[in-house]
Formats: sequence, C-alpha cells, structure tokens
Amino acid sequence: MKPIRLRADVLAGLTTSFALLPECIAFALVAHLNPLMGLYGAFIICTLTALFGGRPGMVSGAAGSMAVVIVALVVQHGVQYLLATVLLGGLIMMAFGLLRLGKLVRMVPHPVMLGFVNGLAIIIALAQLEHFKSGEDWLSGTPLYLMTGLVLLTMAIVYILPRLTKTVPPALVAILGVGLLVYLFGLPTRTLGDMAHIAGGLPTFVLPDIPWNVETLRIIAPYAILMALVGLLETLLTLNLTDEITETRGYPDRECVALGAANMVSGAFGGMGGCAMIGQTVINLSSGGRGRLSGVVAGVLILLFILFLSPLIERIPLAALVGVMFVVSQQTFAWASLRVVNKVPLNDVLVIIAVTTITVFTDLATAVLCGIIIAALNFAWQQARELYADEHLEADGSKLYRLHGTLFFASTAPFLNQFDPANDPARVTLDCRHLSFVDYSAIAALKTLRERYAKAGKHLQVFHLSERCKKLLKRAGEEDH
Repeated sequence: MKPIRLRADVLAGLTTSFALLPECIAFALVAHLNPLMGLYGAFIICTLTALFGGRPGMVSGAAGSMAVVIVALVVQHGVQYLLATVLLGGLIMMAFGLLRLGKLVRMVPHPVMLGFVNGLAIIIALAQLEHFKSGEDWLSGTPLYLMTGLVLLTMAIVYILPRLTKTVPPALVAILGVGLLVYLFGLPTRTLGDMAHIAGGLPTFVLPDIPWNVETLRIIAPYAILMALVGLLETLLTLNLTDEITETRGYPDRECVALGAANMVSGAFGGMGGCAMIGQTVINLSSGGRGRLSGVVAGVLILLFILFLSPLIERIPLAALVGVMFVVSQQTFAWASLRVVNKVPLNDVLVIIAVTTITVFTDLATAVLCGIIIAALNFAWQQARELYADEHLEADGSKLYRLHGTLFFASTAPFLNQFDPANDPARVTLDCRHLSFVDYSAIAALKTLRERYAKAGKHLQVFHLSERCKKLLKRAGEEDH
C-alpha cells in the first residue's frame, strides 16, 4: 500500500471512530442495553466486515435500524435472549450470502434508492436534535446558545477547511479543534461522558444463558429474521451507494457472509447486532478512506477507547459530534432528487417521496418493500398499456393480427380487447413474432381467445411463437398451433 493511501486510510479510520462512538452508545440506550454492548458490537462488526467483507471503505457497526427492531425483545425477555437473537440473525445473514442472494438488491429501483438515502439523511439529522435536550426538556438560554454556537463552528470548519488544505480530514480537525477549544476555555457544554462512561475491559466469550430448546427458538426466531432482513437491506443499499461514490464495484454476497459472521461473533462476545451505517460510511469516504485499513482502524480504535483512552474520549464535546453528523446528513441527502421533480415521470417522484416518508416514520424494510411494490405495479401498468395489435385482411379473405408487447397478468384484458371474434372472417391468423408470453395468465388468455373463436365457429391459427412461449404452452398442456 502506498504511504499516501496508508495515511489517508488511518486518518479516515480515526475520524470515523469518533463518529461511531455517540451513535453506538445512543443506539444501545435506545435498545435498553449497556452502552458497552453497543461499543463491543461496533468494534467486532466494524473490524471483521472491514477485513473480510466485499466492500472496502464501507463502515458497519451497531446500527439504529437494528436497535429499534430488538427493543421489545429486550424489554420482555432480557439481554440473554437478545444475544441468542444476534447469533441466529447472523446465521441467517450468512445463509443469505452463501446462497448468492445478494444480487436481489438489483431489484431495487433507483427512485427507491433515492428515497432510502433521503430518509436516512433526515433520520440522522433528527437524531441529533436529542442532544439539544437535558432530560425531557429542551435546552434554553446560555446552554442552548453555547451548544448551537459550537455546532455551527464545527460545521464551518468541515465546510471551509477543504478549501484551504486536503491533507487532513476536515471532520477530524473539527472534532479535535472544538474539543481543544472547550477544554482550554472551560466551556460548560455536554460531553460524550455525559451520555455514558465507556471504560471497560476486553469482551469475553460467553454463550447466551438461555434454555436451548424449541420454545426459545419460537421466541427469538421472528426477531432474528426481521433483524437479518433489516440489516441485509441497509447493508446492500449502502453498498450500492458506496459503489456509486467510489465508482468501483463491491461484492454483495461476500459482504452478506462477512456481516453474518461478524454478528455471530458479536453475539458470542456480548455485543449487540449491527449492519452497515450510512452516516459513518459517508464520513469515512469523504475523509479519504477507500481501503480495508480505514474500517479496521475505526474498529480497533473503538476497543482502545474502551480499554485505555476513555478519560480523554469522554471529554469530546457532543456539539462537535453533532455538527459533524449534521454535515453528514446534508451530504447524504440526494439533493439532485429535488431538482429532477419536473424532469422525471410523476410515478417516480411519488416513489421517492413515499420511501422517504415511510423510512422516517416507520422503518427501512417497510419503506423499501413499499417502494418496490409501487414501482413494480407502475411497471406492470406501463407494460400493459404498451400492448397493441396491427390488423389487416389477406387476399384470401382471412384476417391477420400482428401482436406487439408483453402478455402477462396485467395485459390480458387489453390483449383480448384487440380481437373481434363475432365479426372477424372464418379464418384468423395470430402472428406472435413480436409478442412475449411471461406467465400462466398469458397462456390462459390465449386459451380464452381460442375458445371465443371456436364458439363463433371460426378457426384461429397462431404462428411464430418463441421457443420459450412454446415451452410454456406445452407445460400447461396447450397446443402451440
């Protein structure tokens, strides 16, 4: 590795580690867990996916989408059942990758991707507002002014520094610079230590203390499946985004296997589950992190913070980390999606808005699923509308129909409406050279058409069926003539 590349990855990893800390602590608290569980999960998952995953430069850790999924399980059954769920969820993720199902992410349309990115950007920004509270009350007076001023200073450094020099990540300079300012002037603002104390020891290998029986499986399986689906979905979409930013290609199946293995290790060592984190990934990439080393450095530093550097790390002002995350939110949001509102089909605009809104108010899995359904229904509708027939009378008095388009469940009615069995001549020819048969509905439509002509005492001939169409007809027991 070239010295310049090595230096860039190390600095990017250092910057990303600072951004991982408050997020992982906050997500652990959301899930009613000890903050160290979030940090152990971040260390293990970030390091292992960086070493063995299919997308260098991407950062994984204890993610908020996973924390929301497991809250009810922790409240009802306790931490040990959570660890077992993380183990099972990791196994499901590994199976997904080993079965080479990562390619299914190609089924996600671009408008859904834009909605996903915009929704997460809004979630990242909204999550920072919690730091402007003291307990249940919003900050006011001097504490609010000081917090706001330090946040704006951090953001200004991140935006302005790249115009002066690109030798160091601006987010790192902003965090360290604002932290030093607060320390030297003794400014009374909240620090990372006010969220939680992060001092601890090495994670230890202990299997979950639960009954290993069918009843336990019944309890944890639904949560494990949901956790795996959410984690895989967020990871694969983040992988796609990373591919676009870096203009390189990742390997989704390998990433799924590595993520599953990392979650299993995390569960076995007392850490919470996790997946790719889009905010931290954007920080890593914008800081120059392109190789595996950046993720490894970020993960290992989390462990070093826990073991040796907690007194220093706990002094980092929350305002500096909030400022950086606000910038990440701004950089993550796909502003281009606003500029193309009047340039793309209305249905694509509706998909972007729907996925963004559902992501913010429910969860990522629901949002993407709804987006794919909306996009698929729109595609089916458009394809159904494009089916048409050319018709003309032949010299022998017969009638020829030339069909164009795709015959499937949504286009069977338009297909049948092209014909007039009552008024057509005794012999009718159907030319399917430019017609594609897709499903059983297409076969049923052709059968219905034949029956209508037979009922009218007329003969229908079908020519130029593709080999695939012939196979579909034969499999369904229909004649292909």
